[in-house]
Amino acid sequence: MNTTVHLAQQAEADELLGRSALAALTGMLLDQQIPMEWAFTGPYTITRRLGGTDLDAHEIAAYDPDAFTALFVEKPAVHRYPGSMAHRVQQLCRYLVEHYDGDASAVWADAKTGTELLKRLQELPGFGKQKAQIFLALLGKQYGVTPKGWREAAGAYGEVGSYRSVADITGPDSLAKVRAHKQETKRAAKAAKATKET
Repeated sequence: MNTTVHLAQQAEADELLGRSALAALTGMLLDQQIPMEWAFTGPYTITRRLGGTDLDAHEIAAYDPDAFTALFVEKPAVHRYPGSMAHRVQQLCRYLVEHYDGDASAVWADAKTGTELLKRLQELPGFGKQKAQIFLALLGKQYGVTPKGWREAAGAYGEVGSYRSVADITGPDSLAKVRAHKQETKRAAKAAKATKET
């Protein structure tokens, strides 16, 4: 896995995301209730605090939970909810160790179809259908992981030329478009809820 991405909008963090399957998966896991760039900078921050050059699922899975949480809490915090997200990252790594011998790329390496890959992603701790579809779209659009029917399995996130998610971020301009799309979606949801209540 070696690709150029601009998900964190920060050179060292993006370099790690481009070469490490576990970093990309961890960034996606962290991508909730915080800005996307903050989430995808997380894997680099964790790597540095662990004193390494890459994330290791075996190391994280076996790490003392309190000590691992402390890495997340240290300023600047890895996430708005450092305790619960540290727990989730360890859960993810334990699952990868148990089912894929700690190799995150094995989740998608031999997937024959988009449907099969989506199912595997949804089986990961912390990955609901929407997160799994977004990550599937990210793999297809930016990492060259394109099993048969991947766009269909990714739903609207797999569409060409859409700016719906992190899968479509290739630089500052596309980041602004994705952010605008998310704000518009939130506004529409609020308006629909208000209409329902009147």
